[in-house]
Amino acid sequence: MSSKVSRRQFLSYTLMGVGGFMVSATVMPMVRFAVDPVLQTKGEGEFIPTSQKVAELTETPVRVDFTIKDRKDAWYKSDVSDTAWVYKEGDQVIALSPVCKHLGCTVNWEGDEHKNEFFCPCHAGRYEKNGKNIPGTPPLGPLDEYMVEEVDGYLHIGKTVPNTLV
Repeated sequence: MSSKVSRRQFLSYTLMGVGGFMVSATVMPMVRFAVDPVLQTKGEGEFIPTSQKVAELTETPVRVDFTIKDRKDAWYKSDVSDTAWVYKEGDQVIALSPVCKHLGCTVNWEGDEHKNEFFCPCHAGRYEKNGKNIPGTPPLGPLDEYMVEEVDGYLHIGKTVPNTLV
């Protein structure tokens, strides 16, 4: 019993094979694009070392600068400098983000007229020491808080979280 393939069947099989290859060649990059972010390792639990000794912290907030090494933003890797306002409340180390919740300006600790509070010079926004926004000023929410840990006596700063102090 011989099963010959007709010319029409041969062309049909060939067109289906080539068409299937072309469809898979166009669909696979889209599937990879959709699935790839899910498979990437996350750096959420990483803490960044600073030069600030925990023993030197007091109740007065000090500005601590730190650098995030090799931060990947789309296709680019670069070092990003950041800042935190850090102080001690009893034995607890508190690190607050300096980014104002109104328009994203940088807040400062204690200006000429604003004692014992954070002040945003862009639109006169004010925050209490724990980051709570003072009613009647532009900020709509408290300053974010950084996760912190102590490693060998030095402060390490983690990701930002919503303020837990207010």
